Amino acid sequence: MRIGVPKETAPGERRVALVPDVAGKLAKGGFEVVVERGAGEPAGFPDATYEAAGARLADAAGAFGAEIVLKVQRPTLAEAERLAEGAALVSFLAPHASADLLQALARRRITAYAMELVPRITRAQSMDVLSSQATLAGFKAVILGVEAMNRITPMLTTAAGTLAPARAFVIGAGVAGLQAIATARRLGCVVSAFDVRPVVKEQVQSLGATFVEVEVAAEGAGGYAKELAEDQQRRVLAAIAQHLPAQDLVVTTAQIPGRPAPRLVTAEMVRSMKPGAVIVDLAAETGGNCELTRAGEAVEAGGVRVLGPVNLPSETAFHASQMYARNLQTFLGHVAKGGTLAVSLDDEIQGAMAVTHGGEVRAR
Repeated sequence: MRIGVPKETAPGERRVALVPDVAGKLAKGGFEVVVERGAGEPAGFPDATYEAAGARLADAAGAFGAEIVLKVQRPTLAEAERLAEGAALVSFLAPHASADLLQALARRRITAYAMELVPRITRAQSMDVLSSQATLAGFKAVILGVEAMNRITPMLTTAAGTLAPARAFVIGAGVAGLQAIATARRLGCVVSAFDVRPVVKEQVQSLGATFVEVEVAAEGAGGYAKELAEDQQRRVLAAIAQHLPAQDLVVTTAQIPGRPAPRLVTAEMVRSMKPGAVIVDLAAETGGNCELTRAGEAVEAGGVRVLGPVNLPSETAFHASQMYARNLQTFLGHVAKGGTLAVSLDDEIQGAMAVTHGGEVRAR
């Protein structure tokens, strides 16, 4: 059975769905792996490394014509038409915002698996691309923020006196938030963090950060946060507003699956912060946690810089591709043992991820 890996065409996307190491393992496991020429180069994987691993290089038609096509970003409508009828597609698909694409895939009887829908169960942990990519986003967010700051982060004792460490505040202690905490601590910041899920307090403290206490509890399905009630929202905003003026770096990561990002930092709060402070909003693509965030832009207000980066994992394309490819390898080991795809929508993993199959759209 052939696996095709086309070149990513989405603006700014540098990742590739398979890295040579994983391509080689799949080739040894019974698959024929076909990689579009140049697909891995933006991530640091030259064509020759794929050939050395046992993959075959081809043009775009060869990659899109495979029985299983692996991508990072969802295909365009034109790319969907290049898929072989009845093939399988595995990629990020943003199913709640891709009605036209899903209809096009259904017309071609494509079995499309959305990698962002990997269920949060123990046996699917090694397939969880949201976690693997969020880890890198949390790391990169702190690096971007520190680069934009007008100060250094660690405490230094010098002949000219002692320099106080920077203060960093992380809002949202999921995978990205925890990595942001760890990265800020490694850079010498005094770190605090907040989350509406009290259960993460111990994790925050284990990384050496202070947990900002607010009397709310809003843990939803799969360990994700859920939307706050109005009175809970007021308490959260009051606590954040009180904490922000002393901070040099703020990283916001709060998101609710399938919903716009919660608004947790108002314009008034930004005005209360010290000049030179930086906010990095990892929820920019879903509306932003900060009222002033503009996706893909840097906004300045009263000397405070608000960064709204998009697709941060692509900025660390080498390691992001490695992690994504290993997630896909585990998924293929589940659905295509021995090199043959076995579609089973009764399976709790496949059933949760398949958004089109048999000519029908299954996304809910």
